Amino acid sequence: MTPERADLATTLLRLHRPGEPLVLVNVWDPGSARVVAAAGAPAIATGSAGVSHALGRPDGEMLSREEMLAAVRAVAASVPVPVTADMEAGYGGTPAEVGETMAMVLDAGAVGVNIEDSDPSGAGVGLVELEEQRRRLGAARARAEREGVHLVINARCDAFWRQAGDPATRLAGAVERANAYLDAGADCAFFPGAVDPSTIAALVQGVRGPVNVLATPASPTIPELAALGVGRVSLGSWPARAALTLLSRIATEVPRTGRYDALQGAMSYADAQALFSAVPTPHTPRSAGE
Repeated sequence: MTPERADLATTLLRLHRPGEPLVLVNVWDPGSARVVAAAGAPAIATGSAGVSHALGRPDGEMLSREEMLAAVRAVAASVPVPVTADMEAGYGGTPAEVGETMAMVLDAGAVGVNIEDSDPSGAGVGLVELEEQRRRLGAARARAEREGVHLVINARCDAFWRQAGDPATRLAGAVERANAYLDAGADCAFFPGAVDPSTIAALVQGVRGPVNVLATPASPTIPELAALGVGRVSLGSWPARAALTLLSRIATEVPRTGRYDALQGAMSYADAQALFSAVPTPHTPRSAGE
């Protein structure tokens, strides 16, 4: 693995500063990645839902591992900043297979990854058993270290997202899971579905590492999340769904009304050409056998 890749990973890790959160506007293809990077983003994150929807499929590991990695590779090659990839549950039925996915992620040019604890099979409460998830994360860390890069592992805990377990003990269980994941080698703990300020504050206090939350229109503002001590904020599928919503509006309103109001405010053709003509220095994937 190239020294540049290791430097990008270090940069990404250092961007996780509690109280000064890394804000990630998740992307779904090279074009969206270039738009976000041009806006000044210090890092780029793919979102599994956006990538899946752009390929005409639902979210939830409905793409093959190869299809998801191809999207990650294309995004990483399009921007000069660190890229972190949403690899859902790791695209592997065993810890060893999850570890192999991590090597493939690094080969594709990303230096960070999301691994969630939702059970793709939907068994039980919808979460992978705690010790099994620890093994999966441990295998991910070990495989990445063999590649000579500190892959930034964002361990997603879906207790709130899935509303798993007794509501009275859900918060404590989420903290327990997150700390176990950090002990297994994760760098950050991600809690989609946690939007209440008191819950977020309790997570920040209880988790022994940076806390990542998923921002929604109902979430505290970025300054408020910073004041709570959050270290990372993701927008998830919201940017991709907002883009789809605008396209749906255009496709509906223009034929129906004969007017072009939905096109108002669009980036000019010249600005789009200029954005995509300024070719960044790409991340070069290693060649076979390297």
